[in-house]
Amino acid sequence: MHDVSRVEQLLEEIAQGQKLSLSELYECTSAKLYGICLRVLEDESLAQDVLQETYIKIWRNANQYQVNGLSPMTWLITIARNSAIDRKRSLASKFAESIDDYELESDESSPEAVTHSHEISRQIEECLGTLESERADAVKGAYLEGLSYADLAEKFSVPLNTMRTWLRRSLQKLKGCMSQ
Repeated sequence: MHDVSRVEQLLEEIAQGQKLSLSELYECTSAKLYGICLRVLEDESLAQDVLQETYIKIWRNANQYQVNGLSPMTWLITIARNSAIDRKRSLASKFAESIDDYELESDESSPEAVTHSHEISRQIEECLGTLESERADAVKGAYLEGLSYADLAEKFSVPLNTMRTWLRRSLQKLKGCMSQ
């Protein structure tokens, strides 16, 4: 765990160029930030790369952190999450460009696998249909388009915490629907 005041102190020391403070910050926050990166990227190697990039950004931008009464972890998590989303978008655009260069036919998908995949897709769509349309659109934006909570809050003209609540409750409802 991390002590809020200690993390703030470490960020201040990092802003002054103290490398040992970056090591200590890494020790007390890397597990949480790695988890954020892994959740977004779903690939351990990519998550580790983005985690390293995150600490480089923290080193370079620590002087931009301002004590404002909010948890410094929020600032760190935002850097990690945005870095992971940026990497995911970058990879998606590279993949989209390269996939257009080829005509793909897959012999690997069995009829059973295709049927199961279509059934899962149908069930997801059905469960999304149980949500209010704005909430379903918010879930799709967050998890299919990679939009941040802030982007979604702005898009739907709601406060950031309201968007977080919408997404959390919507995911709970989807989980319940999918398990039926």
